Amino acid sequence: MRTKSRRTRGIEEAHPFAGMSQVNPNAAGVDIGAVEIVACVAGDETTQIVKAFGNYTVDLQALGKWLKEHQVKTVAMESTGVYWIPLFEELERQGLECLLVSSRSLRRVPGKKSDTLCEDAQWIQTLHSYGLLESSFRPQGDLVALRTLLRHRGQLVDHRSPHVQHMQKALLQMNVQLSQALSDVTGETGMRIIRAIAEGEREPHTLAAYRDRNCKKSEEEIAQALTGTWREEYLFIVKQSLELYDYYTQQIEACDVEIERTYALTRPDWEDGELKPLSKRKRNSHSKNEPPNKEALRAHLKRISGVDLSVVDGFGVAVAQMVITECGTDTPALACGASVSKFPTEKHFCSWLGLAPKHEISGGRVLKNKTLKTKNRAGQAFRMAAQSVKKSNTVFGSFYRRLRTRLDKAQATVATAHMIARVVYRMLKYQAEYESINIEEYEVKYKEQQIKYMKKKAAKLGYQLVPA
Repeated sequence: MRTKSRRTRGIEEAHPFAGMSQVNPNAAGVDIGAVEIVACVAGDETTQIVKAFGNYTVDLQALGKWLKEHQVKTVAMESTGVYWIPLFEELERQGLECLLVSSRSLRRVPGKKSDTLCEDAQWIQTLHSYGLLESSFRPQGDLVALRTLLRHRGQLVDHRSPHVQHMQKALLQMNVQLSQALSDVTGETGMRIIRAIAEGEREPHTLAAYRDRNCKKSEEEIAQALTGTWREEYLFIVKQSLELYDYYTQQIEACDVEIERTYALTRPDWEDGELKPLSKRKRNSHSKNEPPNKEALRAHLKRISGVDLSVVDGFGVAVAQMVITECGTDTPALACGASVSKFPTEKHFCSWLGLAPKHEISGGRVLKNKTLKTKNRAGQAFRMAAQSVKKSNTVFGSFYRRLRTRLDKAQATVATAHMIARVVYRMLKYQAEYESINIEEYEVKYKEQQIKYMKKKAAKLGYQLVPA
């Protein structure tokens, strides 16, 4: 006897599979190498045309003209290092639609992706013509320049950090406990003392006299920490590390000037919006690595995006500009280009950020339910925002602390970042300004929600809730 399945449906008429049809008949595939670029376009019904080009600018221009001669409208290429960037920009300049495809999506069919440029180009063209390739996200072209400069600035900051550690290590090896006397050796007091040491000063009380009046430790305590052995080899390391630290600081300042100039050239005809005053907590916050002239930067970001993300709880100007340059913007004046509109809902947006779990389900069972590892810079920015609101008296802070009672720190942080990302997505897409909810109102609303849920569950079990 045949048992009936739990998921048995009514009998339906099924049409035979008619095969796949081409979605992009005027599609091309390009495989990019270090010294050669191979392009493939459709010939007749059974053939493909393949041609190799060099990687010089004249070759890229010739490639674009050759694609236009074959009536190509859309081009797919694999993201290979940075070799794809000149070709991508040149083809976009010539009016072709470009898709940047990750190598992971090209290898979904085993045995088809090879290391031969000709075969790779044919395979990319075939997949693209049938609409089986999804383009990677890239913000609007005018924001790419800003994004490049901001990423370069972040790299300069990263390169400067090891030299601070070198100075600190050399001082400790001389038993100069500056890091114990000061919470930050690169602060006002710390840098004055280190510069005096590099110039030849050794007297502890003279060095301690450089103490800033806001320093918590007394001058006598700092003098005790600055009594060391003063070995010549470690002093040499301190001097060279200080010079490298100053050099990178100068480069960061020069980069800030270039970023300010690029902001002024980005969408200059767009109207400036009115900026709301920041809260006292945000005004008093500071960081050594934050960009200078925060108010001018806020005005630029408001003009470019249409909303002020710096007022979002957990956000600052640095985090706001990272999110805007990495995710793009959505404004009525925007005619073309990738933006948050590419993500249909906030769920798609959070999945791209790496803030949503990937469900692996088989036979109705959840096999794995974890967030994927990603290097998405915008996702990292939202995680930083979640870290900063953990102890704050805000809705996001209350949400984090409630989750922390039943989840570990990492899970609660990702969930809070997910919540902040949903708010930012709606701000950018619908041009809605941020309005902070009172924490007391949020707690009352959450309590009412829980009571409603408990009453519904009690009624389902045949009980009735009675207030104590």
